[in-house]
Amino acid sequence: MIDFRLDDEYEELRKTVREFAQSEVAPVIGGYYEREEFPYDLVSTMAGMGLFGLPFPEEYGGMGGDYFALCLALEELGRVDSSVAITLEAGVSLGAMPIYRFGTEEQRREWLPALCSGEALGAFGLTEPGGGSDAGATRTTAKLVDGEWVLNGSKSFITNSGTDITRLVTVTAVTGQRADGGKDISTIIVPSGTHGFTVAPKYSKVGWNASDTHELSFDDCRVPEANLLGERGRGYAQFLSILDEGRIAIAALGVGLAQGCVDECLRYVGEREAFGRPIGEYQAIQFKIADMELRAHTARLAYYDAAARMLRGERFKKEAAIAKLAASNAAMDNAREATQIFGGYGFMNEFPVGRFYRDAKILEVGEGTSEVQRMLIARELGLR
Repeated sequence: MIDFRLDDEYEELRKTVREFAQSEVAPVIGGYYEREEFPYDLVSTMAGMGLFGLPFPEEYGGMGGDYFALCLALEELGRVDSSVAITLEAGVSLGAMPIYRFGTEEQRREWLPALCSGEALGAFGLTEPGGGSDAGATRTTAKLVDGEWVLNGSKSFITNSGTDITRLVTVTAVTGQRADGGKDISTIIVPSGTHGFTVAPKYSKVGWNASDTHELSFDDCRVPEANLLGERGRGYAQFLSILDEGRIAIAALGVGLAQGCVDECLRYVGEREAFGRPIGEYQAIQFKIADMELRAHTARLAYYDAAARMLRGERFKKEAAIAKLAASNAAMDNAREATQIFGGYGFMNEFPVGRFYRDAKILEVGEGTSEVQRMLIARELGLR
């Protein structure tokens, strides 16, 4: 029979991250959020816990775990705060994973130890100002000149790209033209501080205010030919596969936010009174919370299924898209309902549900919009 219970190792990880999120993140994250400040001390603690190395082999400085372990950690962090969770998600699945999946042995040994330890962060440079969901419309170029790649162009909405510990950005760029006239897109590793690589001031965002997000520009930025990541011309395909995996991680984060809304409402409705009774005694409130729990539970099962398929080596593109769509919907719906239950207090930034509401919307946009997920599901069903 199918058994959805976590084994002892997964359960211990979940409890450890949950305790960290409640005892160390929850008391201070509101201040970071309002100051729009990156939480270096919390990231350092997560690094010390080994969270940035969870799915990587020990030979590269990792913890020898798997992608599902990362997802469990993200869910527990997301129950308290999405800025901290997305910093971990982007650092692992978008920053380090491309190097692990597609890098040479030399590249892995050069970059992964620092990324796995959390001493450094990597970023994922795909989206462009005029591209959005059309990732194939890449305009950034990389030309091979005298043994160096010369990059020109820009990237937008790049997480973890401008922190004091950001070590590199992997960048998709047009490196030529295919025989059929299409773009030959490759992936290039660009170390932070490289001449011609400029990180713009941080964005002013609606949510995820304690995470780091910037626009990047490349003006005759030169890196060695050896910084090509994977096979030339396969950069677009490589990044699509990374996004398939990343959608499971984002789904886990979304489930965490959705469950966090339930957590906060259960506490609040026992304390808040209206018309002489705790509001949790009113059926209207009870039904709202029941529906919130329903959404979180079903979205959790969706990402568990996608992760299980991935770890078994099975095709999981459709299931990852389903999980991401279900979880982002659950997060947005639960955040809206939680704000409604809290009433005026839900509109105040001092309460977590206000932060949850601001954070939830990006889950329907980042790493593939909800429309893109529906498109992927339809295609996997054979619809063209």
